[in-house]
Amino acid sequence: MRVTQVAVRPSEASGAVQRPSLTPELLAASGARYSRNNEGLDSILAKIDPNNLEKSVDSIFRMVDYGHQSIADMVPVAMFIDDVSMWLAYYIWTLCPTAGGQESSTRYIKIAVDGLISPEALGIQSESVAEWRGLMEECFRAYQASLQLWEDLASANPALMGIPRSLLEDSSDSAQKKVARMKRNYAFDRSRYYLPVAAATNVMLIMSARGWVSLCQHLLSHPLPECRRLGEMIRSELEISAPRMIRHARATEYHQAMLAAEFQKLVRAAQSQSSVLTEPADVEAAAIPHLTVGVPEGVTEDELARDLKYHSNRYAPVGSGLQRTTVRFGWSRIAFAEIRDLNRHRPGTKHCPQIPMGFYDAADQLPPGQDSKKMLLKQQSTVGRKASAKARSLLKNGDAAYACWTVLGTEYPFEHTTTADKFIYEAELRTGLGAHYRYAKHLRDVLALWYQRFPATKGLILEGSGEPE
Repeated sequence: MRVTQVAVRPSEASGAVQRPSLTPELLAASGARYSRNNEGLDSILAKIDPNNLEKSVDSIFRMVDYGHQSIADMVPVAMFIDDVSMWLAYYIWTLCPTAGGQESSTRYIKIAVDGLISPEALGIQSESVAEWRGLMEECFRAYQASLQLWEDLASANPALMGIPRSLLEDSSDSAQKKVARMKRNYAFDRSRYYLPVAAATNVMLIMSARGWVSLCQHLLSHPLPECRRLGEMIRSELEISAPRMIRHARATEYHQAMLAAEFQKLVRAAQSQSSVLTEPADVEAAAIPHLTVGVPEGVTEDELARDLKYHSNRYAPVGSGLQRTTVRFGWSRIAFAEIRDLNRHRPGTKHCPQIPMGFYDAADQLPPGQDSKKMLLKQQSTVGRKASAKARSLLKNGDAAYACWTVLGTEYPFEHTTTADKFIYEAELRTGLGAHYRYAKHLRDVLALWYQRFPATKGLILEGSGEPE
């Protein structure tokens, strides 16, 4: 694991016109001073001692014990985080939904078994390490076999990839790059369900010091050693750019108590539910969509349709009726691979009680006449169900590291609460050309429920309009 804070330096154009450049905390202090007087930026900058930038922060605005966290929002910090588990990367995004950033994608990168995070770092019980490692290696073998299966199938049947003829016939460099990406995606998209969530990934985040402090508080209060180690490393890097924030970046008894209480909710729920994880799931019966909509009083269906009059692309505006309409949508159980993607949408609140409910193996994507391949996938899916069932058993026994036994195909319930304009954006983005086939289907299923409620909006929502990823 490695965490690196990366500073932002002025552009050449900014330097050429002699615009000021400030350290993150000087920037926040200068902005904060606006709340105390109206002297203007030049007067504030005149207080900076170029030979003592750190002392200058407090001469402009004393930030320690400022009593108002909005000041910490004005301290921008970027960090690159190498070699954390896919599960921890997901957990980071649940805690930092508004952060900007990226993560290494299983849709573009082939993952190898030597990328597994060590069991000690994950918190795997010492007496279970051999069993865990054997199961993870079995999952990787299934991943490799599945990847080969889908690559062979695509090579023999290129039409299965659904690449538009217009792209295939376009000889431009950009079009051919899109075609190459979509070909790679086809096999990666369908084989990734066997990847252990204990495999390493990389994450880059840029957010305010306030966001980093909050993340540290959660990580340092967490029972899993990988979380605590990452919290310590982030705290150390944060001190480089925002030293005044460090005193708040620590474990707290309130975070520890909250995390313990939420985990016990999962344990009790797992203990009270029956499980059929050892049997193949009926794919269509498993991922049952649900949608609850709260339309403000006085807003009609026709008005919601009119709110889309100027919505010419997914970034275009919509009217106030849709902005005020609340939406809660989700599925009874979907694969963690899709949950990781859906979890990245910034607005609203996501809820995913991580109680393993099943395993998705992508066998439904095989075309007719592929009985031998279907049988092979079903045989391989045994390891995915075994990993998910083992994790559920550990959860019922109160093992906090249970999730680190799962794979990307392990299924959980998932729901998202937001507003209708943000829901529509997500549906338009995730059903476009080149979008992952599974979350495209999930969102089409929820859109079908939306159209049942508001048929006048059908054809106005730009379903399937997103460009190739």
